[in-house]
Amino acid sequence: MTRFTTVPSPRGAQPGRARQEPRRALSRRGFLAAVSGTAAAAVLPACAAGTGGTERLRVAFATAGGQESLDPHAAPLFVDQARAKALFDTVAAYDDDMSVVPRLAESWEPDASGRRWRIRLREARFHDGSRVSAEDVLYSYRRIADPATGASAQAHFADVDFAASRVRSATELELVLTAPNFEFPSAWGAPGTEIVPSGTTDFRDPVGSGPFRLRSFEPGSPAVFARFDGHWAGKARPREVEFVPINDESARVSALLSGQVHYAHDIGANAARRLEGDPRARVLSAPHSTMQAVALKVDRPPFDDPRVLRAVLLGVDRQALVEVALSGKGQVGNDLFGKGLRHYAGDVPQRMRDVEAARELLTRAGAENVEFELLTSDTDPYFERAATVLSQQLADIGVTATPRTRPSETYFSEIEDRGVAAHTRTAALPVAGFLGQRLTSGAESGNYTHFRSERFDTLYSRAVATSDESERARLLADAQRIAHAESGLLVWGFSDWNVAITPEVGGLRAATPNSLEWARFDGAVLG
Repeated sequence: MTRFTTVPSPRGAQPGRARQEPRRALSRRGFLAAVSGTAAAAVLPACAAGTGGTERLRVAFATAGGQESLDPHAAPLFVDQARAKALFDTVAAYDDDMSVVPRLAESWEPDASGRRWRIRLREARFHDGSRVSAEDVLYSYRRIADPATGASAQAHFADVDFAASRVRSATELELVLTAPNFEFPSAWGAPGTEIVPSGTTDFRDPVGSGPFRLRSFEPGSPAVFARFDGHWAGKARPREVEFVPINDESARVSALLSGQVHYAHDIGANAARRLEGDPRARVLSAPHSTMQAVALKVDRPPFDDPRVLRAVLLGVDRQALVEVALSGKGQVGNDLFGKGLRHYAGDVPQRMRDVEAARELLTRAGAENVEFELLTSDTDPYFERAATVLSQQLADIGVTATPRTRPSETYFSEIEDRGVAAHTRTAALPVAGFLGQRLTSGAESGNYTHFRSERFDTLYSRAVATSDESERARLLADAQRIAHAESGLLVWGFSDWNVAITPEVGGLRAATPNSLEWARFDGAVLG
């Protein structure tokens, strides 16, 4: 029987979803106008520093404007997940390598079959003083699994038999699965799995168990959270955290350099390079944290022909893409998700560019002059530049790939079914979870390539049903070899994840999106 136990640990948690769809908030023009006029004090009032900390830490994120809410289970954007981390807590979280570490859980263990999981909770309190109980956890997971909620983590709980699951005591619950899954704890740390009090349906004034409690929030406006002194891991250092909505990257950088905010989220490689020589900023870079890829739909022409698919994969110079599109701040990809993470199949040979072999495959397929649209967007700072480079590279093998820019507001929902090729990105997640949620035949969203393989499904199911860690890793590696050859996921690189802070900010470190330390502000200090 596998068992996990831990003692209470200091600050940490989870968040960040892979798919980000920035919508309208404060534009660069609107921001600069605000901070240069009389509205500046209302938008970003002056900072008040105190000994060993700050009265109010200001953090700048892209937001969704008037569509925002504080429901942690419907949290599509990074800012939603960062605010959820401040207000709420999770049963478990992800370490830097995406292994699972405890939060509200004190311990957990499965039965021999991998279908029954017993979770024991630590002593923790909600903001109203009530204890976080097993009933709260079971209610939260039922709510997430309910399609009516529209929860971002719904698929992670699709195999839970809630009729058979039960509360054993105030601090212990049992979750029953319809199929064995020894990777199930990774579901408890997924973005959007925060625990809310049982019966909660209204999130206008939410009660959580996170390090901060709500002070003020209006969709599209700055949101302020005050320190919760009763947090189980100890009091946060800042008395308050303010989330400032600034969608434009250059406006976030300007706000940081002018001293209007202490932290600017999601900074591209070019901006990070410029800031590295500026004494007014420090850049925190998490190496190769985000997969940069092109999804080629393998159920549609021309990529339903494996020879055309392989030709395009061989026609790409991944190193050149990293050098040009990522300004050298990243690593080469090998058409697999999760480089450097636990369970990544690092022994799969690196796919290299071979123009002659690509041309030969196209000739054998009768597709010497194949053409397709390459969908892209400004939703990611690297997509459009990468599309230009890819188009030039594929021209060398006789393929015409025409970049087409699509609106950022609807981009990721649009590419689910539109077109045959589209840029995509995914931040760090457990490899087994990514394979199950994005590449198995039952994956309902995020499978941009429409890949289906019975052999892959069988290997994946065997892997997660295997209690032995080394054997599970071997099976997952075999599944990844199939994905490498057939899935249509052209992973050309892994970009660094950059945030910028002012020099006086301490207590923060570089961390990958979705990891325990990412966008976690309770340990921040302003010296």
